[in-house]
Amino acid sequence: QVKLIESGGGLVQAGGSLRLSCAASERVFSIYPMAWFRQAPGKERESVVSIAWSGGGSPNYADSVKGRFTISRDNVRNTVYLQMNELKPEDTAVYYCAIDTPSARSYDVWGQGTQVTVFS
Repeated sequence: QVKLIESGGGLVQAGGSLRLSCAASERVFSIYPMAWFRQAPGKERESVVSIAWSGGGSPNYADSVKGRFTISRDNVRNTVYLQMNELKPEDTAVYYCAIDTPSARSYDVWGQGTQVTVFS
């Protein structure tokens, strides 16, 4: 089964930047929709950005990150990036990448997550 591994999280001051990576063990991002999610302590998981490159779609960003976060991919490395700029304390969460393969459950393959902590 395909594996996803996130990296790039860390501790950053408000206003700073981080770039998260989601590396896949197979070429999946040009086939299946993918998304970055995040979950803060005590809060529900939310979608940060989703995209289906196979369909030529545009990324769908959450309103809270529009203009600050940018998704991109490296097909050679089977890796998707999430560039996060102008970070705010409310961006603090565990960030996950996931893909949506044809199965009974949407977004059925997940990475282990990477912690992002933004301090003011």
